Amino acid sequence: MLIKFFKFFLILLFYQSSLYSKTQTLNDFNSHRLSNYFSGIVAYDNNNNPEALKFFKSSKYLIKKHNSYLESYINALVLEGRVQQAASEIKQNLTKNNSNFFEAYLLLAVDSLKKKNYKKSKEHLKKSYEFINNDRLSLIIAETLNQYLYVFEENKISKKNKFGNFSFINEVFQRCYLDDKKTKVYFNNLINSQNDVNYSRYIFFYLNYLIENDEYAEAKNITDDLDYLSTSLLVSQGKKWIESKKIKEFKKIFSCRNSTDIASEFFFLVSNLYSSKDDLEKSNFYLNISHYLNPKFKFNLSLLAENYYLNLNYIKTLKILESFDKNNEFYYWFRLKKEAQIISKKQNKDKSLDFINFHFKKIKNPSTKIIFDIANFNKNAKKYKDAIKYYDQIISKIDINSQVYAEILYRRGGSYERLGDYINSDKDLLKSLEVNPDDAYVINYLAYSWLEREHKIDLSLQMLEKAYSIKSNDPYIIDSIGWAYYLVNDHTKAENFLRRAVELMPEDPVVNDHYGDILWKLDRQIQARYFWKNVLNLEETEDEMKKSVKEKLMKGLINS
Repeated sequence: MLIKFFKFFLILLFYQSSLYSKTQTLNDFNSHRLSNYFSGIVAYDNNNNPEALKFFKSSKYLIKKHNSYLESYINALVLEGRVQQAASEIKQNLTKNNSNFFEAYLLLAVDSLKKKNYKKSKEHLKKSYEFINNDRLSLIIAETLNQYLYVFEENKISKKNKFGNFSFINEVFQRCYLDDKKTKVYFNNLINSQNDVNYSRYIFFYLNYLIENDEYAEAKNITDDLDYLSTSLLVSQGKKWIESKKIKEFKKIFSCRNSTDIASEFFFLVSNLYSSKDDLEKSNFYLNISHYLNPKFKFNLSLLAENYYLNLNYIKTLKILESFDKNNEFYYWFRLKKEAQIISKKQNKDKSLDFINFHFKKIKNPSTKIIFDIANFNKNAKKYKDAIKYYDQIISKIDINSQVYAEILYRRGGSYERLGDYINSDKDLLKSLEVNPDDAYVINYLAYSWLEREHKIDLSLQMLEKAYSIKSNDPYIIDSIGWAYYLVNDHTKAENFLRRAVELMPEDPVVNDHYGDILWKLDRQIQARYFWKNVLNLEETEDEMKKSVKEKLMKGLINS
């Protein structure tokens, strides 16, 4: 009786939903099917795709009857990396009119593309347009893939340029595929137009193109000008291959002349776009399509691992990282760093540091990039003496006039400052500013260090005004300049800056403490105590600050 009531209730609940067809009979919804039906959806919604697939697989009848259920099943398959199976399931259900969603026909188009059947791929893609439903990103995907299919089939450039820089990137790869005489020019324009994150990736593909055209000398000239610290993992690995003359490694993983490799990179771009929007599920969906098209290019899996890490799915993260072995130095190091981060989250920071230090010591002749990372690990763990030792190693190896040199001095100077060695700290920070005088963060660090010591307050304020003019939205700089005005007794300006800082960083104990102090000075004592109390409740508040704040809560600001 209870089962019947439950079944009746669910049917009423979902009667008007897309998951339920009014033409279905009660027999379609027996207790077993209902259980699998909803268990699969619940597991899928909870990002438990392996569990979802168990229920979906046992509910083939419902898959054949309900669009939404099939869509969830297909998504779960792709998210588990089973793209081929997803395409097969769609093919089996095409005649049942329950594949009416954009991704279904896109996957069929991808499957045909992989088989080099461009005509069939275009047919499926044309069908996908019916289900775009004013989704601009889906339109961009369909239109761009259609352009690529034109190139692959006709061996001509598709000159449709509808989507700005995204289309320009794809035109570069089109020209690369066709070995167009202007490919070099287009690659250089692309590289010079990108931010620091993206330009490195396109440098790698340019290197790949040069090597594929037997222009090794030019490729080496490019990598000779690159520093390991200022490039991405992918480029660092490429630089290492060129230095060690492992040229064949490039051709093993990617070729501009291979349509599936090109399409794979396109879907990586799509995935990266969704990742930048914090839509990690969509990002993973397209990453798995990218990997399906070019499984040789395992480096793309670093983003997939990162997405799972951000979703707190550490088991999945570690599973993906297994393929990053010692044969690829920099990606093996990426794996170790990510494993260390997971240990920190699941256990504690000390065990995380022990793990990464242990594995670092096993690396023979580590690159500058790896030494830099281990230095930062130790600095973040407050092992400042060890950090300084590693920064010393890097400084001995790099050009004293480079931006990297300035960066290392900044980090080493900060480590000295944390140890209370202000002579060496000031020396490093001032030398860093000699190389890069407009680095707002170095200016801020040095000036605030002086403020904490009540040293050169007027000069500190001048420096912070300069830092603020460069980075007016940075909360740390805003807090620093507010505190400087506090120390010179300009309370009105101090309150304006410190209020803004606490709005931007409500969970920062120092900012809350500073704002409480200025409120007390302005005779707003109830509000001051509110922010001081807030300091005590914040996770990052150190014991020494807690002691100081408790004193202020009892006595207020002495001599205020």
